[in-house]
Amino acid sequence: MSSPGLQQPTPQLFFQTANAYQRTEALKAAIELEVFTAIGEGKTTTIEIAERSSASERGIRILCDFLCVLGFLTKDGTNYKLTPEAALFLNKRSPAYLGDSLEFLLSPMLTDGFKDLTGAVRKGGTVASEEGTIAPEHPIWVKFARAMTGMMAMPAQLMANLVDEKADRKLRVLDIAAGHGLFGIAFANKNPQTKVVAVDWPNVLEVAWENASKAGFTDRYQTIAGSAFDVEYGTGYDLVLLTNFLHHFDPATCETLLRKVHAALANDGRAVILEFVPNEDRISPPETAAFSMVMLGSTPAGDAYTFPELERMCSAAGFARSEIHQLPPSIQQVVISYK
Repeated sequence: MSSPGLQQPTPQLFFQTANAYQRTEALKAAIELEVFTAIGEGKTTTIEIAERSSASERGIRILCDFLCVLGFLTKDGTNYKLTPEAALFLNKRSPAYLGDSLEFLLSPMLTDGFKDLTGAVRKGGTVASEEGTIAPEHPIWVKFARAMTGMMAMPAQLMANLVDEKADRKLRVLDIAAGHGLFGIAFANKNPQTKVVAVDWPNVLEVAWENASKAGFTDRYQTIAGSAFDVEYGTGYDLVLLTNFLHHFDPATCETLLRKVHAALANDGRAVILEFVPNEDRISPPETAAFSMVMLGSTPAGDAYTFPELERMCSAAGFARSEIHQLPPSIQQVVISYK
């Protein structure tokens, strides 16, 4: 017999993990069928949702019940309701809608790296291709730039508020691996004295330029096309943004890039690094620590680096000091390194 107070081991975690693909596919189906949007419009019964989604009533009933089990919906009698998270992030009418991000997150170019994770563990890096997602001009980054706009708008604004709190002076900002361009654009939006130079592959910069044009900042927005490791940045920047970039590379490669960033900064300049930064135990916080697995499956040597690791890289590149800031409600952190 088990001792009082000790929980009997169960296989629940095993089955939850083995069947996790069902959660992914259910979420994908609900977004494709616009189930969350339908409920947000007031269509709360299986008949109403099925008609709105052009789906069978039986299928919608089973899907919505499963979404209740997962925590995306609640149920009152025969009526379904959105949870606050679903209303904010999964209703297409919401400005914080994240459904489009699945095009990137579930892209075969990203998920293929996990089809032979055993091989990746043995190798210590992706086996999907020689360079994984960091291959020059990889098409996944155009998909990323277009699909992740909704997800990145809030962190971009939060970071601009943190770094340029007073917005009372001219800023020259270099946005490395700009992608959608939203981080640089957020600084330009907050501070009318900000000028931004974005670096990325030519096809990705088209997306960044489109977003800068929509925001009305083309007169303060320039681009440099090419690899961040190869192009000439120029000098005298007040801020260099490195958002979700360093985790793709090993520490030595990161240091090489950071030296180049250090040289491009003005004497009182700062590098602003946005990353998934786990604690030193590397298993907490769970969502942040788990990002290392994404890098194992998709890059040759990338990782989620702890703050001491990032601090050492920046110090080796010549930075005087670094500090870390939380960016709630985002699960990411901002590291600011001072020249």
